[in-house]
Amino acid sequence: MIDLGLLRKQADQVIALLLKKDPSFDGSQLLALDKKVREAKQRAEDLQNKKNELAQQAKSGITDQIRQESKEIGAQLKEQKELLESVESQFKELYLRAPNLPEDDVPEGGKEKNSVIKEVGSKPSFSFEPKNHVELGEKLDWFDFETAARLAGSNFALFKNDAVKLVYSLALYMLKNNIDCGYQPILPSVLVNKKALYVSGNFPKFSQEAYECPQDSLYLTPTAEVNLTNMYRDHIFDEAELPVRMTALTSCFRREAGGYGAHERGLIRVHQFEKVELVTICTPEKAQDEFDKMISTAEKILQNLGLHYRVSKLAAQDISFQSAKTYDIEVWLPGQKQYYEVSSVSTCSDFQARRGLIRYKKPGDKKTQLTTTLNGSSLALPRLIVALMETYQQEDGSIIIPDILKNISLF
Repeated sequence: MIDLGLLRKQADQVIALLLKKDPSFDGSQLLALDKKVREAKQRAEDLQNKKNELAQQAKSGITDQIRQESKEIGAQLKEQKELLESVESQFKELYLRAPNLPEDDVPEGGKEKNSVIKEVGSKPSFSFEPKNHVELGEKLDWFDFETAARLAGSNFALFKNDAVKLVYSLALYMLKNNIDCGYQPILPSVLVNKKALYVSGNFPKFSQEAYECPQDSLYLTPTAEVNLTNMYRDHIFDEAELPVRMTALTSCFRREAGGYGAHERGLIRVHQFEKVELVTICTPEKAQDEFDKMISTAEKILQNLGLHYRVSKLAAQDISFQSAKTYDIEVWLPGQKQYYEVSSVSTCSDFQARRGLIRYKKPGDKKTQLTTTLNGSSLALPRLIVALMETYQQEDGSIIIPDILKNISLF
């Protein structure tokens, strides 16, 4: 959630930033509802105080005037509380849909304003026409999308044979890389509750994208960011305990996979996929250092795998709802002849921390402060597998597996 105190003190600036992030968001309405809530609350408190005064007077004897006045105030108080409840509900609904404020250096605009800030390596060249991963996978018997569709529906994948080995080898390699870079390994449940999704910022705005288990009031996690961030919900750190750096491998589940066209078939966009995630909780002063560390941790994987990629700084309308700044790492897919995101690294300032009351305390200071949270993919496996298949394909359709993935061990 955004800082209400800041909205009240610097309304014009905050509303401008909200519009920079989401031009459709009504920041003026949020400010007006906040004012209505405070006025309704004050009116209810005044009526309650008046009722208490009359009750105190009645101890010396109830008169007809006291009885009548108490009845009238009681009716007014009931009406006022109903009004307050209604206004608070309207305010909360809009407040939870207010996006995080972008940092000052985030450019205005949408995807067209994203800028490439770095390219690493060069696009691979071939003496033959490279195939895409679907063609390669069919010949190698690595995937069975038809059976996956029979089992679950469209935009699901079923891995077979060496593709399965590649999934687990990559997952172990990425975990090892992240552990070596100082991130603590975590293995969370893939089920999360509604509160966890509110804290992360997935709810209420993106509630329709989640897979729900209604009988248990649980949801399949869309990303381990939800799980890891919520580990410290309602927690107060000592400053010396920060930063906390975590990494987790989970399956991720998202409804948004369909409807993107034939060029995104196969593994490019699926409802269920494996992803290794990074999450850091730190003080605001350390946020930039941790952001840079997260980027370099994810980049190291691609560099060691010998894949060509670029890093892009996203414009305000292209960063996620909870993000204040995002860099995407995009790998080159020769068979698709374009770049695709395999990592999105974001700093969320105190947005998630305010929702989840994740705080810290400086030495000798009784007052707590909100932490900063950061998250990043490190990395999403389906597109990484596509990149490896299409980059290291041979003319006969075989795939050379990078040596670094062989004999992987975490110990």
